[in-house]
Amino acid sequence: MPFDAQAWEAIRLTIALASVTTLLLLVLATPLAWWLSQTHSRWRAPIGALVTLPLVLPPTVLGFYLLVAMGPLGPLGQLTQALGWGVLSFTFTGLVIGSIVFSLPFAVQPMLHAFESIGARPMEVAATLRARPLDAFFTVALPLARPGLVTAAILSFAHTVGEFGVVLMIGGNIPGRTRVVSTQIYGHVEAMEYAQAHWLAGTMVLFSFAVLLALAMLRRRSARVMP
Repeated sequence: MPFDAQAWEAIRLTIALASVTTLLLLVLATPLAWWLSQTHSRWRAPIGALVTLPLVLPPTVLGFYLLVAMGPLGPLGQLTQALGWGVLSFTFTGLVIGSIVFSLPFAVQPMLHAFESIGARPMEVAATLRARPLDAFFTVALPLARPGLVTAAILSFAHTVGEFGVVLMIGGNIPGRTRVVSTQIYGHVEAMEYAQAHWLAGTMVLFSFAVLLALAMLRRRSARVMP
């Protein structure tokens, strides 16, 4: 059998992490992308740069500062300890927080471009029909930006699946708790178990190819339905 029990456990944990992260990112990134697409505030540029920062920041640097923040002496760690939750480092919840921060630009950017491509006209028409801004957002903006939302979900899920540096820094490589596919491959290579590493790595290659193919087909379909 190509996958042993530890590999299946890592795959299960990876899918769970990617699913939870993607759902939370869609909830958090949608209003943020909408605000960035509509606002003329002076804070737009610095907040946009902060959201995009994980694209250029080394994952180990981001993971290190998240680890410090969630540690017993960090601000987030002190808060969670005061609430009786303990520290979040080296836990699944800590992995989710790190994954949200690390994958945030992959959720925000596609939705931001989708909202910007709508233009002001549809929302102006909705306003003339006396639709409230919130109603217009859900009935006009979101349906028109659907391809961007789907792209954001696919990229967020795939990017979370492929994480390594951040999850290793925050969660370590604890079997059944924080060991995901990427760190499982790392463990196999360290132990010179190349056959097991090949199976997992090959699965990741096929998954990445499927994601890129799905995105290409989505863009092609969106181009066909555009007027």
